[in-house]
Amino acid sequence: MRNFALLINIMTDMDLFDRISEDIKKAMLAKERVRLEALRGIKKEFLEAKTAKGGDGTLSDEAATKVLVKMAKQRRESAAIYTEQNRPELAANELAEMAVIEEYLPKQLTDEELTAELKKIIAEVGATDAKMMGKVMGVASKALAGRADGRAISAKVKELLS
Repeated sequence: MRNFALLINIMTDMDLFDRISEDIKKAMLAKERVRLEALRGIKKEFLEAKTAKGGDGTLSDEAATKVLVKMAKQRRESAAIYTEQNRPELAANELAEMAVIEEYLPKQLTDEELTAELKKIIAEVGATDAKMMGKVMGVASKALAGRADGRAISAKVKELLS
């Protein structure tokens, strides 16, 4: 059964990897420079994650999502810095790359969906006050990985527990 699950992960990973490779070809043909850069960046990060020390040469969906979340966050932070430095052209480039990366992430939760999910998690954990925020955050971060920003989760948990 475990080997079957591993095979499913590899096949799913190959599908995503193949999809990105195909999208790279399409972006090259369409001469979409920003999209091409973003897709090449994703492929590079996936390859690095697969061949990282201690790895087994595969990339699970969970690990791929973490890589994509990290990349999107980096682009968002870079865009904010460029905006502060009055460099709108560089900020626009970062935001455009972030949009491409987010196409491969799971659908983001709305505020209402996030609240509902967190209420379930709080009930499961049995949290009653802000002292148990760490416990709730541990469960919520894993359960909502890639579907909600960590800051948004933290803020909502604080709100719900106070």
